[in-house]
Amino acid sequence: MPEVEVDIGGKSFTVSCQAGEEKYLVSAAAALNLEAGKLGDQISKLSEARILLMAGLMLADKTAGAQDKLTQAQASLSQATAEVSRLKSLSLGTAEHMEVVPKELVKNLAEIVLKAESLADQVNS
Repeated sequence: MPEVEVDIGGKSFTVSCQAGEEKYLVSAAAALNLEAGKLGDQISKLSEARILLMAGLMLADKTAGAQDKLTQAQASLSQATAEVSRLKSLSLGTAEHMEVVPKELVKNLAEIVLKAESLADQVNS
C-alpha cells in the first residue's frame, strides 16, 4: 500500500492509500490545507484537532453544495432528454402517419391545373 507525505497546516503527515489513489489523496490534502489556512486568526486559539475538524466541516459543506448542484443538473438533464425524446417521437410519428400521394395522381392533378388555367385564360380573353 503506497504512502504519501502531505502537508497540512505546516505539518507533514504520512498517509497510506490504495495504489493509484495517490493523486486524489494529494488533492484532498491540499484542499484540507487550504481550508485550514482560511481559519487564519483562529489557529492560535484552536487545537490542531479542532482546526482539522473545522476545515473538514468546511469542505463537507462545499461538497454538499456541489452535490446539490449536481443533483439539480442531473434532474434538468433528465427533463431535457425526456423532452428531446418526446419531440423526436412526435416528428417520427408524423412522418410515419403521412400518406404518400402517388406520382401518377400528382401528374394528373398538374395536367388538370394546366387545363383549368388555359380555360380561365380563354374565358378572360
